[in-house]
Amino acid sequence: MEWVRCLLEDSPACHDWDHTLRVWTTARKLAAAEGAQTFIVDVAALMHDIGRPAELQDQGKTDHAVLGAEMARRLLPQWGLHDNALIDAIVHCIHAHRYRQRTQGIQPQTIEAKIVFDADKLDGMGAIGIARSFHFAGRIGARVHNTAEEALSEGSYSRQDSAYREYLVKLRHLKDKMMTASGREMALERHRFMEAFFDELNREAFS
Repeated sequence: MEWVRCLLEDSPACHDWDHTLRVWTTARKLAAAEGAQTFIVDVAALMHDIGRPAELQDQGKTDHAVLGAEMARRLLPQWGLHDNALIDAIVHCIHAHRYRQRTQGIQPQTIEAKIVFDADKLDGMGAIGIARSFHFAGRIGARVHNTAEEALSEGSYSRQDSAYREYLVKLRHLKDKMMTASGREMALERHRFMEAFFDELNREAFS
């Protein structure tokens, strides 16, 4: 925990230590509900974004899931974990947690990997997901709000890369990506909140 905190505490707030703590807390709840191995979930959730600083530095050229998995495989034995089966399980969770997979076929295969995936996605939904999206949009200089047509007219890191674009491109689809029963239940509630929020935002901005 201390190593990850030091690595991420100065990261942009969308993927900083606070985000990792929220994912870890949610993952522990899902693990209890789903009967997963808590040690694997604990370690993987805490380490899931350790490759993120490199990805942020080069604006997405690095795949943080791949890099994070490589880092975990190197670091865990240094920290005293020598059980290869546990290391493999943790590394798989980190490698497979990304929403936008670049490597085809890398999907969560274990209940622990599915839990880390769900916990990470849940932090992109609901009120906290909206807050993170606006923070990111502000950091890159995107508009506060735009129409759906405008939002989808340009790509990431553009003037049109608003919180609404993130909702249209990613967040509204997350409820259908959940891999555990507990995750789906939590996602549905958060999805309804996002729908209501952006409906109201569009009404205020364009009606």
